Amino acid sequence: MKQQLIQPRVLKGFRDYLPGAMIPREALMQTAREVYRSYGFSPIDTPALEYAEILLGKGGDESDKQVFRFQDQGKRDVAMRFDLTVPFARFTSQHLNDIGTPFKRYHIGTVWRGENPQKGRYREFMQCDFDTIGTAANIADIETLLVIHDLLCAIGFEKFTTRVNNRLVLNGLLEKLDLAEQSVGVLRALDKLQKIGADGVSAELTEKVGLSNDQAQQVLKLVTTEGDTETVMSELSTLLAGNERGELGVHNLHELFRCAARAGIPAERIALDVTIARGLDYYTGTIYETFLGDLPGIGSICSGGRYDNLTGLFSKQALPGVGASLGLDRLLAAMEELKMLPGISTPAPVLVILFDAEKSGEYLRIGRELRAAGISTEVYVDPKGVGKQMKYANRKGFQLAIIAGGDEFAVGNWQVKNLQSGEQQTVPEAELIAHVTSELSSDGGSAG
Repeated sequence: MKQQLIQPRVLKGFRDYLPGAMIPREALMQTAREVYRSYGFSPIDTPALEYAEILLGKGGDESDKQVFRFQDQGKRDVAMRFDLTVPFARFTSQHLNDIGTPFKRYHIGTVWRGENPQKGRYREFMQCDFDTIGTAANIADIETLLVIHDLLCAIGFEKFTTRVNNRLVLNGLLEKLDLAEQSVGVLRALDKLQKIGADGVSAELTEKVGLSNDQAQQVLKLVTTEGDTETVMSELSTLLAGNERGELGVHNLHELFRCAARAGIPAERIALDVTIARGLDYYTGTIYETFLGDLPGIGSICSGGRYDNLTGLFSKQALPGVGASLGLDRLLAAMEELKMLPGISTPAPVLVILFDAEKSGEYLRIGRELRAAGISTEVYVDPKGVGKQMKYANRKGFQLAIIAGGDEFAVGNWQVKNLQSGEQQTVPEAELIAHVTSELSSDGGSAG
């Protein structure tokens, strides 16, 4: 009986990563690690599965609908993490005596959300988070902005803007208007401002949330204030005068912009945007959304904020925190569209051609010597024709091919071919490592 073949396929919203996609993905993660570690953030990890009660109710009703939730073999109610922040809150509460505060961590891991897939957005994706927990100091919020800036620069972007707001500003106004109980509805309406416009938001605030027309106009006045940073700050100060929470939000924004300028952040890379509310309900202070200047339509590629009340669900000790997350897969989609990806499918820049199968040991030896010098090197494993091996090298994106046959072995030489320029040179073995290093450096490639 003929066996029925299983159709190879992946679930909707999930994807495989071929080497050409995985190599730049790993490079981004490594860049994120280096930037985070340079600020003193330490690595942690948490399980993909948590008890459902840990995750549910932390990101609002919409987030709860997107959680992958099921009963495991032990009949426990479990769910897959939808972000890395809520598990971090649980982690911190559970291990507080071991880690102490303030605690700075980064976490690069996979998360899952059952939302409708779209360009640059999948149901399974990687997040690259960093957080500082155990302090309410505004300097931690300011440092978060600096990390976002340095991360985008390290990745290779020059044109980007981090839009900043503070939830204390909006929450303060809601308190002043006796609307604190309606804050969730107000936030959801304001999140639609760009889609449905001020009139649409006004209608939703009055008809669905229950605000009076005057209250709705006051809220809209706050989020539609225009002008340079100082002008908007002045308007906010007037609107929030007499409300302690709102005044603190304005003060913290003032300090953030002042310190960012003093730290050397270019003015065009940070902007005050009072329309940003951030959909997740747990943000309570500074919030950030970062957009690419050449591709703003793809959405924010690095977002976050302060979430002072999140860990109160797990611990009686006050554990305020602030952090942000790099949207790795969305950023990769943007980089692909902007043609910023290298178009290679090998992590090694050098290929040693297997010219003579009888000399396999020599090819393997020279490969090891190159690797010992920090030069990632692949040795071709099949004794096929040189033409086929060179075709393989070009398809994979190698920068250099190293070749030797009987004539070269007789005098201790190697042929080094630059696959970008086509130039080929004869190099004595004693000079091979220095020559390869120089070639890779001049091509802008990496030796490792």
